[in-house]
Amino acid sequence: MERAGSLFGKLKLSPEMANPETRARAAWALAAGKKIAAHTLASALVRGTLVVEVEDFVWQKQLNTLRHFLLRNLKEILGADVVVEIDFRPMPKRIKPQRAESARRLDSNGIEDPVMAMLYRQSKKMGTA
Repeated sequence: MERAGSLFGKLKLSPEMANPETRARAAWALAAGKKIAAHTLASALVRGTLVVEVEDFVWQKQLNTLRHFLLRNLKEILGADVVVEIDFRPMPKRIKPQRAESARRLDSNGIEDPVMAMLYRQSKKMGTA
């Protein structure tokens, strides 16, 4: 029985799917499991080292103790020595873009920009407008 990772070389896949980095990043969720994958993100493969972003230093420390098991799982999934090391890096959470709760309201003078509206009001008080 052949390993799934060794079949990639025989299949006629697009160059993007045959790329070792793409395969390693895709295999990370399976190798790590659901719980770990929910708190991590495989971001890059650099010279055989899979760079994995973790939520904080606590996750980094805990996953460093599991490094050998995770490497073994990746080797079983990928079938070759695509990943020889894992580098866990704490990264801040990324905030997704958010929609405004309401549209920006116009000033009583019809000026939308709050800074320009403030400057206009000040100039009116000074009598220059």
